[in-house]
Amino acid sequence: MGHGHDHHHHTHEPADLPPVLDSSIPDEELPPAEVSRRNVLRGAGLLGAGAAAAGVLGAPAAAAAAQKAARSTRSGKGDYLWLAGDHHIHTQYSSDGIYRVIDHVRHANAFGLDWMVITDHGSKEHAKIGVDKVNPDIVAARKATDETLVFQGLEWNIPAAEHGTVFVHPGKNEVAVLKEFENSFDGSVKGATAPTAANEALAIAGVNFLAQAVQKRRIEDALFLANHPARKGLDTPHEIRAWRDAQPSIAVGMEGAPGHQAAGIPAPHGQGSARGYYENSAGPDSWAAYPPESYRTFGGFDWMTATVGGLWDSLLAEGKAWWITANSDSHSVYADTAARGPNSNFPVNGRYEDPVYSGDLALTNGDFWPGYYSRTHVGAASFSYAAVMDAIRAGRVWVDHGNLVKSLNVRVRESNGSARGVTLGDTLHVRRGAKVQLVVEIELPGGPNWAQFAPSLARVDVIQGDVTGKSADKDAFVAPKTKVVKSFEVGKNTGTVQLTYSLGEIDRPVYVRLRGTDGNRVGPGPRGAAVDPNGPLIDVVGDADPWKDLWFYTNPIWVLPGR
Repeated sequence: MGHGHDHHHHTHEPADLPPVLDSSIPDEELPPAEVSRRNVLRGAGLLGAGAAAAGVLGAPAAAAAAQKAARSTRSGKGDYLWLAGDHHIHTQYSSDGIYRVIDHVRHANAFGLDWMVITDHGSKEHAKIGVDKVNPDIVAARKATDETLVFQGLEWNIPAAEHGTVFVHPGKNEVAVLKEFENSFDGSVKGATAPTAANEALAIAGVNFLAQAVQKRRIEDALFLANHPARKGLDTPHEIRAWRDAQPSIAVGMEGAPGHQAAGIPAPHGQGSARGYYENSAGPDSWAAYPPESYRTFGGFDWMTATVGGLWDSLLAEGKAWWITANSDSHSVYADTAARGPNSNFPVNGRYEDPVYSGDLALTNGDFWPGYYSRTHVGAASFSYAAVMDAIRAGRVWVDHGNLVKSLNVRVRESNGSARGVTLGDTLHVRRGAKVQLVVEIELPGGPNWAQFAPSLARVDVIQGDVTGKSADKDAFVAPKTKVVKSFEVGKNTGTVQLTYSLGEIDRPVYVRLRGTDGNRVGPGPRGAAVDPNGPLIDVVGDADPWKDLWFYTNPIWVLPGR
């Protein structure tokens, strides 16, 4: 793909604007698809003087500045290239999709993503023909761009549970392995969706199959991440632990924030639904112990992640490496004009015909393009498929919404400064009683996001918990010794912020993670103000504008004292 060691120096200057954003190029000189894209941007208030979408704050700014900021994290901060991506994207090969692979790839590239995963729904049609048919489109997209890595995966109907992303390293067997996996282990294909012990075992067998495919060198690598885990209450704590414990190098995490964020834009400017379509209540297959609020998002984040001292922290308190991500789950894009191609016959063909464009803005669509709103940033050793997968597995990951921050450099080190310490996902080993500090450098965007306002970072929270060891209760979803230990008031949207927090003398195993907010909607967290005084509030169905409630989260760093 022609990427060398200097790939991370790419930055789009105004002269590099794509034609669709270059107002000096008249509509009549653009191809029809690009004219449609330009009309979408105008209609959403992102170009020219078009009507602003609901919740867009601040005065319009130049599209050139937004484009320049797009690849904000492709830099050498710290020891890694921080590459932005999205592991949950649907195309015309999904029963509820619209777009071509190349449509998503071009948009992801324009909105600053370095990597992406095509994850069409597991189904009988997809298992039969879709895995084969989408591959040439993915291969062609890889050849069409050297800016964005394009993985092939699928959205697995996890037996006895919800959905998950499964993806593999590109190679000659990527289709064969994915197809065998789907035909053998997909809950929908196998009729194995009920929450039974046999179906839970089938899910473990699926994770084991992926590990064996790597071990036997059929494929170079594979990963599995649980998608929208709390949306329907189907992913029980013991299942999450079982996936991870069976193959910790394959089952590595979950969506900390689901896609479908545009669904929360209030009517009449949007669908007026719930962020992530988290508008459910307990069903017959839901785990009975989950509370009613678990079926909602908090600041756009899943309850499992947003609750300080909740389910995610209960895993981290065991010392389990279980990482969070954020993505678009893009099916039908807000304010787009696309419709499925005429004469489509998905059951027969395993795909819809190429989309057509009407010129009418679909304000009831619930998704954003990949990279437009949700981003998963991974600290990769190089710009390559293997390095991205290694970074995800290692937990060198932070996520944000709405370009709240441009870059993060987080380290935990001994306070005497004798060593550089470790970064996200890693473990710092120190002598007992050593003084340890958290050091954070945050680069703020200093310009507009894709909604054409410059978000301001109001506050950064340090969340710390004790590592108490393996829980006897595999369905535990509380970490009673985890809480917000420090809040830094920031109140800026330009420049660089440097923060230092002392963890004191380390006499027990602990972990720390970070969270930041624009401060627009905060209040006591689900476990009370003593644990989380200013956390994300529960999102209100019908009134949950995603642009007015922005957060970032990092994965943890552990600190372990010697005996």
